[in-house]
Amino acid sequence: MTIDPTAATGSATGTDTQAPAEPADTRQVIRPYGDTTGDGLVQMSFTLPVPAGPRADAAALQLAGKMGLEPASVVHAKPMGPDFTFFIVYGRTNHLIDYASIPVPEGREYPLLSAPEINQAIRSGLGRRLVVVGACIGTDAHTVGIDAILNVKGFAGEKGLEYYREIQVINMGAQVTVEELVARAKDADADAVLVSQVVTQRNAHLHNTKQMAAAFHAEYPTAVAAGIGRPLLVVGGPRFDTVTPSDLGVDRIFGKGTTPSEVASFLVHALLPGATGTEETP
Repeated sequence: MTIDPTAATGSATGTDTQAPAEPADTRQVIRPYGDTTGDGLVQMSFTLPVPAGPRADAAALQLAGKMGLEPASVVHAKPMGPDFTFFIVYGRTNHLIDYASIPVPEGREYPLLSAPEINQAIRSGLGRRLVVVGACIGTDAHTVGIDAILNVKGFAGEKGLEYYREIQVINMGAQVTVEELVARAKDADADAVLVSQVVTQRNAHLHNTKQMAAAFHAEYPTAVAAGIGRPLLVVGGPRFDTVTPSDLGVDRIFGKGTTPSEVASFLVHALLPGATGTEETP
């Protein structure tokens, strides 16, 4: 019996002519969910500087179309005084997202400590109470943010920094001028200054924070770093996600949802590097 030498190999030279396997598709393509999964429907809101009415509705739909929502409909329009209209528009976007290509954001770079661990770390590393001065600066009258972190009632089931025995809290409240904040921090020999900024119109939060940081750097010209010659400068609020601490001249930015234990743990991490806590009564 004659055996074809190419039968097993697919060629006279013994090489395999089978096409290589296609690489696996690792994409995870997603689109918005509106009424049904993957329908691409989104809802957005905005204000236009025009009086409410059919012409304003047409302008809102034209804007939605330019933003890639097609088709779109105005589901809510409300006058905001005589010359402005607030809209909620519902429409479909054709844009897709490859979720698999998005890197996982970096996590917290310091451990989340318990109240006893924080107290012990401060006592052993500092030998005295850690002094924190907090305020809402400029015209910002919203104390909800600073109170959530400082007041003993706290936030999200956690007690505020007043609860920590080794932390001395000075809460200056709302509408504090930068000059008043610097003076109080210096008089109290503060280790850290916490500033909350909720009002964000015309980027007031960014302007106020830069002004505050510049004032502290000017007041402590020989400072080497935070905790070495000047207080640690920390700012928090809902609209700081587009900037970095170096942009504003501060040492840390906290966003919405931040809890008191996160702030307290960061104070230990930044001011007492290498400090470790041991369990005790808070």
